[in-house]
Amino acid sequence: MGTGLSERIAEEQAALRRLAVLVAGGAPPEAVFVAVTAELGRVLSADLTALNRYDPGGSAMVVGTWAKPGGVVPIPVGLRLERGGWNLHTLILRTGRPARIDDYADGSGPAADTARDLGLRSAVGAPINVEGRLWGYMSAMSTREELLPADTEARLAGFTELVGTAIANAQARVELRGFAEEQAALHRVASLVARAVEPQEVFTAVAAEIGRVLSAECIGINRYDAGGMITVVGLWSSSDAPVPISLGDRLSLGGRNATTLVFQTGRPARVDDYGDGSGPATDVGRKWGFRSAVGAPISVEGRLWGNVTVGSIRERSLPADTEHRLAGFTELVATAIANTQVRVELRGYADEQAALRRVATLVARAAPPNEVFAAVTAEVGRALCADFTTMSRYGAGGMITIVGQWTSTGVAAPVSVGTQLSLGGHNATTLVFQTRRPARIDYSADPSGPIADAAREWGYSSAVGVPIDVEGRLWGVVTVGSTRERSLPADTETRLAGFTQLVATAIANAQAQAALTASRARIVAAADSTRRRIERDLHDGAQQRLVSLTMHLQTTVRDAVPPGAEGLTALLNGVAADLVGVVDELRELARGLHPAALAEGGLRPALKTLARRSAVPVRLEVDVDGRLPEPIELAAYYVVTEALTNTVKHAHATAIDVAAATGEGVLRVRVRDDGRGGADPTGGSGLVGLSDRVEALGGRLTFDSPPGGGTALKVVLPLPGSDPPTGTVSGKEL
Repeated sequence: MGTGLSERIAEEQAALRRLAVLVAGGAPPEAVFVAVTAELGRVLSADLTALNRYDPGGSAMVVGTWAKPGGVVPIPVGLRLERGGWNLHTLILRTGRPARIDDYADGSGPAADTARDLGLRSAVGAPINVEGRLWGYMSAMSTREELLPADTEARLAGFTELVGTAIANAQARVELRGFAEEQAALHRVASLVARAVEPQEVFTAVAAEIGRVLSAECIGINRYDAGGMITVVGLWSSSDAPVPISLGDRLSLGGRNATTLVFQTGRPARVDDYGDGSGPATDVGRKWGFRSAVGAPISVEGRLWGNVTVGSIRERSLPADTEHRLAGFTELVATAIANTQVRVELRGYADEQAALRRVATLVARAAPPNEVFAAVTAEVGRALCADFTTMSRYGAGGMITIVGQWTSTGVAAPVSVGTQLSLGGHNATTLVFQTRRPARIDYSADPSGPIADAAREWGYSSAVGVPIDVEGRLWGVVTVGSTRERSLPADTETRLAGFTQLVATAIANAQAQAALTASRARIVAAADSTRRRIERDLHDGAQQRLVSLTMHLQTTVRDAVPPGAEGLTALLNGVAADLVGVVDELRELARGLHPAALAEGGLRPALKTLARRSAVPVRLEVDVDGRLPEPIELAAYYVVTEALTNTVKHAHATAIDVAAATGEGVLRVRVRDDGRGGADPTGGSGLVGLSDRVEALGGRLTFDSPPGGGTALKVVLPLPGSDPPTGTVSGKEL
């Protein structure tokens, strides 16, 4: 008896040692399950042994089994036992302690039915606990009438402890391996983020890495959009089978699903049973075969941006730590998005500043308003990545006039520059007029009015308008339109402000320039009128009286001086001759005030007369047909007169070239000498006065006189019906 007990204990200890070596060697749990059921069966002389794992729902699955050779058929691995009734499975699940069934004829429930089918009479089971949690149980079963020994429960304990240790070790290895894999995956994603790759590449990589790390079947990355919508930006599937959704697809939020719950709470969410879910996202999940899903938020700079959704098609719910493990990936996604936004913002800021500089340059060189309008609409459109940009001027009678426009495609817009439209209704242009503040319109909100009708032709989905104020008065509006579903960025109004200020400056400058030009023109016209009046007064008044006085004096001398008074006659004849000289001087003075050759024959004979009178030889080229407007001819004549006078006095030149020609809507005059150069155009009042006269007519005068290189004077005067030439700065041609 004692010898038999000793042998039994020795045999049992040998079996436990063999199992301990197997566990210590890191054998897979499946190998341990096979070995432990076999060792247990031999040690206990049982007919059947089994190792069963509990599932979260309380059912159990056979993961290891052994049967005595020549005895009953082994229980198949993978067999699922449902809870309920009176049987080992249910008793151990309820109590967490060892249990015994001495007669399965009295048992009940699915597990008891299975036992009777196998011909079992009695069974003993012991729980397997892993890290304080009931993991499963081990059972020894008999087909014989005699009961299993009373110490069977105690003898099972050593085996269940080894199984628990093997499972804990395996779980630790799996967790450690999973942690290492997770860290490697995070490192790979972090490398992508650090390299500043495009977000789409990051989304694709993150979805794949999450799927592999979590051993999931389906991963989706979604962006929350305005209007209760989401856009799919990242996808991954464990199989190559087609999936029911594609990148870029949009879905409505709503119902009970992980994506909507994350949006509503801003926190991780899980749905363990998609049979209870609802909404568009759930419909897609069901098509994909989801049984459960977990969603984690992606927050960018404190704002909910989107979510990552992990879907499982297995019956078991996703692990409890899924939400926690997702956090590292969502943080990297948020960093990638934030970095991209910063890069886009910096690039956009640089582009915007460059655009503002280009417009400011146009404004500084006093470019015509229509050139500024065209440039501003184009620069605004490109800087804001808009589809359409329009600039409109408010007019009398509730009308606007389109003065500039740009399209991203380059295709002509339905409404052209110069078109007039009526204000009224609900649209950005009318709202700006009514409030004098920026306004934005969502064209899905049913805007109205003629302007809204035109915008619909353009395909607007949203628009922002910003007022243009000129010297405290509402002048017009710049409108930016988008055909995309997403609204224009929230900072559009602010970014437009810099452009509208430059437009206002350009308009104010143009108005001031127009007023100055008009004032100069009036001064020049008044001066010319005064010259003509003085000439007329000299000719009709003083000159005629002196001629009459001379004739009267000559008659008096002839009739009144007695013969022989030769001295008196000579004296009176001298006075008459002086009077003739005064008349000639007055005639020359009148001719200088308004050149007779110019008045009688036009610019060509007048310039020939000046060339003929010059003390320095003049080479003259005149290509002017017919008469030009009097102010143009006078300005050209006085420019050549002043240039010839200065050359003769100061240049020490040997030759002068004078050219005048019309073409392209302007008169061009050039005077060039081969003198010593170095002339200062501001040294006297002559050229300054001529510049005023030229600019009063909308023209420009440029002056170039390098030391030793001669002097060149150029004048461009617009002819009636042409645009004025652009820009001079301090007398230098741009």
